[in-house]
Amino acid sequence: MREPPQTDEGWYVLHDFRRIDWAAWRDAPQREREDAIDEGVDYLQRHEAVADADDGASAVFAMVGHKADLLIVHLRPTLDALSTAERQFDRTALGAFTEQSTSYVAVTEVSGYVSDAYFEEDEEEVDTGLRRYIEGKLEPEIPDDGYLSFYPMSRKRGEQDNWYDLPFERRREMMEEHGEHGREFGGRVKQIVASSVGLDDWEWGVTLFSDDPTHLKDIVYEMRYDEASARYSEFGPFYVGRRFPPTDLDAFLAGESVPVEGDGHHDADAHGEGGHDDGHHGDDAHGEGGTHHDGAEADDSEGEDDDIRGELADLDIYAGQPHGEDVYATVLYSEADADDLFDEVEGLRSNFDHYDTHVKTAVYDALDRDRRAVVSIWDTASAADTAAGFLSELPGIVSRAGEESGFGTMGMFYTVKPEHREDFVEKFETVGDVLAEMAGHGETDLMINLEDENDMFIASQWRSKEDAMDFFRSDDFADTVSWGRDVLADRPRHVFLA
Repeated sequence: MREPPQTDEGWYVLHDFRRIDWAAWRDAPQREREDAIDEGVDYLQRHEAVADADDGASAVFAMVGHKADLLIVHLRPTLDALSTAERQFDRTALGAFTEQSTSYVAVTEVSGYVSDAYFEEDEEEVDTGLRRYIEGKLEPEIPDDGYLSFYPMSRKRGEQDNWYDLPFERRREMMEEHGEHGREFGGRVKQIVASSVGLDDWEWGVTLFSDDPTHLKDIVYEMRYDEASARYSEFGPFYVGRRFPPTDLDAFLAGESVPVEGDGHHDADAHGEGGHDDGHHGDDAHGEGGTHHDGAEADDSEGEDDDIRGELADLDIYAGQPHGEDVYATVLYSEADADDLFDEVEGLRSNFDHYDTHVKTAVYDALDRDRRAVVSIWDTASAADTAAGFLSELPGIVSRAGEESGFGTMGMFYTVKPEHREDFVEKFETVGDVLAEMAGHGETDLMINLEDENDMFIASQWRSKEDAMDFFRSDDFADTVSWGRDVLADRPRHVFLA
């Protein structure tokens, strides 16, 4: 029985691999090389700014190995726009020093493995989180992560193992298993998967991004043990490279290390987390839709966090890990209607729940003013920061913890015994009066979970770390901690969110 999954297509993708004619470059007059660099930088900058089309993305990479020297990746809404971008490079003075060693053409795609409701066009059944995820796959940004790995792949059509002979539900089962393992790399590896069926030699083109090249190896290695890969996948050649900004083109052509130090791109420690956030979670790494992933910025203030935790420990105040009890929190504030905000968050949360690193996402309402907080807690800093990219698009967002002026936000998370809830609220008002008189204090809110009135956190804004620490050294706070032992259902977390 024929059971091809439905598909939806988005932007077209061109991987334009170039070799430099280094002999011609060395022999060229200085003025000719300068013109080539100027035109090359101008071309790359205009295309990264998508000045040539209504929408899309572009980036340039320095490749390692004999297969290519440069890779220019373009995503555009139409195939014609890709063709134009390709030919415009050939018309530059730099293009004359290159030859196209190979190329790959595909189109971004989601398939019926992702959601039946989406393809049935049932607007009410497709939640906001899923819709945003699908939009992100169809019209992806190119992550800022430093390293790229690209490879084409196909599903086997042999006499013994033929992917296309399998029932749809069996294929979906294997894709779900594959996606679960891919999500384990959330925060470390991002990807763009595009279909090349009918467009190029293989069936999919997979582009992986990470700030640590060992993660690129690890995800491909580990996922090859999934049945969908081990039994039913065939892989083409692999290409690896390093992203650099167009302004570093002269350094690249001079044989210098790119990106140039201080240009905003950075290396991560081996097996460390780093990079730039584009959106959240973990995709199946080998095509055909699947579930999703991404990663995001590591916390550069880890050393300072260690100092803060040590000082709090000296005061017998529990601070857990950098952002809590072995978890990481991201908090965004919104002035949207609480019910409207909750509906949006619920859609995203159902998507977040696919990931093992997700602990909790909830909406909190301020006790004394018209303000909401969206709190998302994750096992890793990168996953929390990636989630923030999605949450920042929620309605009415006015700020993110850590973006206000000064040192940042102290988030004190509490679960209160139901019989002591009113006592706790009264105690907060007393503590609030103390805070209002302290030097360096900005403003403090008691935030209450819309779904559980006994789950609260106190968001307290401070001018500096030392100002916040003065409060924790105070007798008033010591008295509050002692009192809280009787009214709290579990151990509180005192979390610096900045």
